Formats: sequence, structure tokens, C-alpha cells
Amino acid sequence: MSGSELDAETGAAVQARGLTKRFGEFTAVDGVDFDIQAGEAFGFLGPNGAGKTSTMRMIACLSPISGGSLQVLGLDPMRDGPRIRSRIGLVPQEDTLDLELTVRDNLYLYGRYFGLPKKQLRERVDQLLEFARLTERADERVDPLSGGMRRRLTIARALVSSPDLVILDEPTTGLDPQARHLLWDRLYRLKREGVTLVITTHYMDEAEQLCDRLVVMDAGRIAAAGSPRELIEQWSTREVVELRFEPEGHQAHGDRLADLAERVEVLPDRLLLYTDEGDATLDAVRSRGKSPIAALVRRSTLEDVFLHLTGRSLVE
Repeated sequence: MSGSELDAETGAAVQARGLTKRFGEFTAVDGVDFDIQAGEAFGFLGPNGAGKTSTMRMIACLSPISGGSLQVLGLDPMRDGPRIRSRIGLVPQEDTLDLELTVRDNLYLYGRYFGLPKKQLRERVDQLLEFARLTERADERVDPLSGGMRRRLTIARALVSSPDLVILDEPTTGLDPQARHLLWDRLYRLKREGVTLVITTHYMDEAEQLCDRLVVMDAGRIAAAGSPRELIEQWSTREVVELRFEPEGHQAHGDRLADLAERVEVLPDRLLLYTDEGDATLDAVRSRGKSPIAALVRRSTLEDVFLHLTGRSLVE
């Protein structure tokens, strides 16, 4: 990616200032600022309806901005939409593969849209089949493939034109754990090759694993920004003690144990004690004669950050 394709002042592949998206009287994205550096994996973390997909659609030049400014690869989406789209790979939430075609033909026909020479395209398709671990299924129809295989094929298809920027909207929703981890491995490979990744997700473990930096979005606004480690250090404690009592007793137990932790969160199914010394805190709980049905000491995660910032769980 040349310097002319980056923001001249910040070196960012994507820069947004006061970026806004409205649908009638509803504001989906409410004046957000962010920079995405070339070669990094940047995440938008938040629940459904937070504004993540609307932001992605503006970056991908699929939806016009309503206010503020946006630069993508040093270009203006309002003026240079076709040029930007030719440099971007887009992986939507829903797979849009042709189920009646073979795996290979889905890649080959998509590549023809970019005018690639046939010989070069055939070589590129072979590379992408290997990348997606679908070489052995290349000449089979897409219809019987598993969900994980279809997602890998969708990502491979987005890479046909060798884009500088790949946008992945909820890339692993609906996949089983094994398929998710295989997909993560493929995304690590892209990152090592210097491709800029923009990922939306509501899975905190996915954001922690994949993203160099991220923003936490809620109700169209950015609540916090930084690396996963920075966000956890800033907004949570080192450890969390999870306690499960009879459901109707969580609030009462939380009130009685509040002095043992820096922060207490009462959820419908469990009580969370935020502390830097989880084992010592759990010992103190038991020394008071409390006998939870279940108890767990774990490290803080991005979900704890989100709970602190918004007062609600990431996945409701």
C-alpha cells in the first residue's frame, strides 16, 4: 500500500471524524472518531444494534455517510466509491455464495468481475483454495458444505482481488468452536501478510484473540478505545470471582459482600466480584459462611469492560 493510499497526516488506512449515519430520525452511528492503521486488525465490539454494521457499510462505500468525514485508503467514499470498492474485500454477515456452483467456480467467477487474466486468476484460485483449506472440496458443489467451510470460502472469495483492506462483519456467528478457531487461524495468516483487517463482533474472546486495537460501541457511540489489554487494565480489575446462589438471593448476597471487592455486579444468573486477588476474595466469601452453588475465579475479559461501561452484558 503506497503512501498516497493512506491519510497524509496520520498514515491511517481509515480515518473517521464525527462520522454519523441516520435513517430518518434514528441515529445509528452518532459522531464517532477512529483511525485504523495499515496492517493492523481493528475491531468494533458491541451488541446487535450498537452501530457496528452501519459503520462497516460506510467504510465499504455501500452506504453514504450522513455527517462528519471519512477517508478510506486516502480516498473520499462520496467521490471515489468505485476505486475504494476495488481495493476492499468484504465478508458480510450472511454468506452470498452460489450454492449450485462448485467451490472453485464460486472463486473463479467472482474473480472475473475484477478483469483478472485467466491464467493469473486460475493461479489465484488455487492459492485461495489452499488458504481456505478447501482444495479437496474444490470441485464439489457449495450446497452440502458445512457452515465453517462456507465461511472460509466467503473469506477466500473476498481475497480474490488481493485487497489491501478486508472487512469482516461478524465472521464467526453461528459456527461451532472448532470452526471458529480454524477461521481465526486463517485470519492470523492474513494479518501476518500485512492485510488490514476490520472486524465487527459481539464475541469478546474473538476480539481479544484477533484485534490489535478496538473500540467498544453502544447505542451508536464509542464508549472506549484501545488494545484489549489496555481496555481491561483501564476499566476492570485483574480477576473476577463468579458466584452462583439461588437466583432470588444474588442481590442480597451482593449487598453483604460489597466490601470485599472493588466493584460488584449482580446479574440474573450470577454475582460478580471484581478484585485483583480472586483466590483471597473467594476465601473471604467462604469465611463469612457463604456457600455458593458454584464459584469460579477467572481473569477479566472484554465482556467485563462492556458491563462496566454500559451496565449490561455484551450478549443479552
